[in-house]
Amino acid sequence: MQGIRWLQLTGDERDEFLGRGGTGVLSFATDRDESPVSIPVSYGYSEEESVLYFQLSFTPGSRKHDLVDRHVSFVVHDKTTDGWRSVVATGQLAELSDEPYESAVVQGMWSIDLPDVDIFEQPRENVTFESYYLDPERISGRKEVATEP
Repeated sequence: MQGIRWLQLTGDERDEFLGRGGTGVLSFATDRDESPVSIPVSYGYSEEESVLYFQLSFTPGSRKHDLVDRHVSFVVHDKTTDGWRSVVATGQLAELSDEPYESAVVQGMWSIDLPDVDIFEQPRENVTFESYYLDPERISGRKEVATEP
């Protein structure tokens, strides 16, 4: 793209872009000869803990239970008034119910805004939900910067 370059987001810019929550794409690692499994998800973000939260749905026959223990990448991107922004976080999901109630990660769940999206092909009562969090091993963001031609 001529006239455009990309710069790293600062930590403050990343936190502002992620806000308290929104939507993105969560991709699960698979075997070497398979494509990753990628799903659109709602997320919440705790700036204080730099942790991402997900409420994953598990329908009967879902592959997600076989995948949640694998490494993931999570991507958020959007066009803002200042141009395109994106954040990529990688690591391993952890189940929130495994953490003590007093832990910072559980308490951080109260500060997020996890959008409630209902896109299921079956009644909601047939869908199981489980809460997970991602304390990223690596998180980075990029921003578009216009340059003079």
